[in-house]
Amino acid sequence: MVGEVLADRYELEELVGTGGMSSVFRAHDRLLDRKVALKILHQQYSDDDEYVERFRREARAVAALSHPNIVTVIDRGEHEDRQFIVFEYVDGENLKRLIERRGPAPVATALELAIQIARGLSFAHQQGLVHRDVKPQNVLLNGELRAKVTDFGIARSLDVQHGMTQTGTVLGTSDYIAPEQAQGQRVDEHTDVYSLGVVLYELLTTEVPFPGENFVAVAMRHINEPPPPVRDKRPDVSPRLEAAIQRAMAKRPEDRFPTMAAFCEELGACLAEAQNAGTQVVRPARGAPAPPRRRAARRGPSPWPVLVAIVALIAIGGVVAYLILDGFPTTKHGNGGGGKNPPLPTGGAITLKAVGVYDPPPGDGHENNNQIPNATDGIASTAWSTEDYHDPPSLNKPGVGLVLEASRSVTLHQLGFSTDTPGFVAEILAGNAPTGPFMNHIVGASQTTSSRTRYTITGGPYRYYVIWITRLGGGGIEHADVNEVAAN
Repeated sequence: MVGEVLADRYELEELVGTGGMSSVFRAHDRLLDRKVALKILHQQYSDDDEYVERFRREARAVAALSHPNIVTVIDRGEHEDRQFIVFEYVDGENLKRLIERRGPAPVATALELAIQIARGLSFAHQQGLVHRDVKPQNVLLNGELRAKVTDFGIARSLDVQHGMTQTGTVLGTSDYIAPEQAQGQRVDEHTDVYSLGVVLYELLTTEVPFPGENFVAVAMRHINEPPPPVRDKRPDVSPRLEAAIQRAMAKRPEDRFPTMAAFCEELGACLAEAQNAGTQVVRPARGAPAPPRRRAARRGPSPWPVLVAIVALIAIGGVVAYLILDGFPTTKHGNGGGGKNPPLPTGGAITLKAVGVYDPPPGDGHENNNQIPNATDGIASTAWSTEDYHDPPSLNKPGVGLVLEASRSVTLHQLGFSTDTPGFVAEILAGNAPTGPFMNHIVGASQTTSSRTRYTITGGPYRYYVIWITRLGGGGIEHADVNEVAAN
């Protein structure tokens, strides 16, 4: 009841939501003088050991998930035989209410929200948990539209032996339920991918793809009917984004994106596409006469010294490329073994410019971004560094990368870089957009780096190349540096 104080600490102020198993209150934490959210198990389930254990398991599961796109668990307790969980209080509304209030979201906004949700879910998957009830009601938004996934009440361990519910049990919300879940089959992260696809469909259209009168009717449509094309309702959605939603909602789990991180990566590419589509280039009107050209009288000193300086700079660039690419030890099979490099292939040096970091979920997209230009500034003593990771050689995520841009799509033969933190493991990825997708295009095999490392590049042409770091070096070094890059 509002006004009640639980555990001599949490004063209930307002009922903000209720569900099948529990109610959620805004409360005041008297000890720390702050607002919190309290989730309290319904009285009728307090004597049911299975429900109580599921409730406790939610607290344990989410307590291990520290991510900006997941609601944080603060405490768990019991008051007069009533189980409760204390969460951070998100001062805002859930995504369902936003959709109902604002109508169809702009494409870029829908993608930005879906990417945030995907990042949170991907992190949960990395920790071995699948949510199983992804829906707009379970996404909270603060005043800055930061999305936070909540309500892991029916989450299940990806390790089947430790999951409470077994095959044959149907849990979830019918409007967003995956076909395998509706049939009581085994669920995994593909199940959350499907549900997020439904959420994105609703963000863009304000409608769920398979409405129905009851749970069974809706579930049967999820099992049997193909998802309706989103472009029928939103012609401004790109074919690529529609294809991504269709793939996420494929009937067979194996036909969907292999991981939530892969889905998130594709949504990022769709977002870049949408943002680029909104950028217009102003060009002269067709047929407009060009202004007359005048030959200016020569003034000042001769241009030849400038030309000589330019040639000298080009030569220096060639020397940098040579120092990085020629004579570098080439590791084999990722084991750090060396050997004499083969002769350089014919062809000139290619200028690559460091333009960004590639840090897909569970990464946050920030890795000393202010240092990015250092990797291609021609100064060997400066470097781009990853952030410090305090459990080396692990990064506690699949990897992190430095994105390099060529002036046009090129087929590289070799790419090399110098580092003053040798020993980390890296491979080369490629793609044709600054945000990827990259993971499906490994063009340089994984190596354990030395102070100067060269990769033989296969495939292409590509506009963007990524130095993808998957493991730190030894000796307790908590970061990896890329000092200077060259390619031909």
